[in-house]
Amino acid sequence: MKILFKRIVFMGICVICFSDVGFAETRYVTDLVKLPLRTGPSTEYKILALVESGQPLEVVELGENWSLVRQRNGKEGYVLTRYLVPEPTSAVQLEELQSKYTVLKQQATALIEENNHFKEENQKFKSSVDSNEKALNKLETDYKELKAGAAEFLTLKKKYQEVSTQLAEQTKKANTLDKELSGLEMNQYIKWFLAGSGVLLVGFIIGFSAKRGRRRPSLM
Repeated sequence: MKILFKRIVFMGICVICFSDVGFAETRYVTDLVKLPLRTGPSTEYKILALVESGQPLEVVELGENWSLVRQRNGKEGYVLTRYLVPEPTSAVQLEELQSKYTVLKQQATALIEENNHFKEENQKFKSSVDSNEKALNKLETDYKELKAGAAEFLTLKKKYQEVSTQLAEQTKKANTLDKELSGLEMNQYIKWFLAGSGVLLVGFIIGFSAKRGRRRPSLM
């Protein structure tokens, strides 16, 4: 019997210990201004601290009237169980929602600013694309004109070379003809000179003979 009793007591102690360890959870103080944290489960015990509404407390031992709780700083004490709730109070929820709303508002503002920045960059990019497209079209037009002009230039160059060759040949022929003409003129001048000289010589001979014929009768 003693051994069986010891076993039962030991099992009971284990159940109590494990139940206390596994029961640890977090509860929140209800919408009360301040809740006394006492050294014992009664209003007769000393107040250790005043817990504000919404403050989270770790429940070490949950009781029907009083519960043993632990603050975040490690201080333990007893509070009235009826003021503990499993969910955050409306004030805490409102504060969390306001905090989330502020964060979301900031993120939305940042996204709007980023979107506006992207719009400006996109507009600049479109303007740049339009300018580049216009420049490309102008460049293509200039290229076509230059290509057409280059073809015309090559044609004109070829014609110029042909005309230059013809002109050189004609100039060469003209120089040859000029030389021949100069030679012919010189020969003509010589012929005219010789002809004139011959005429003068014949005239001189005739005149001289006539004078001699006139002189002979007077001497006789």
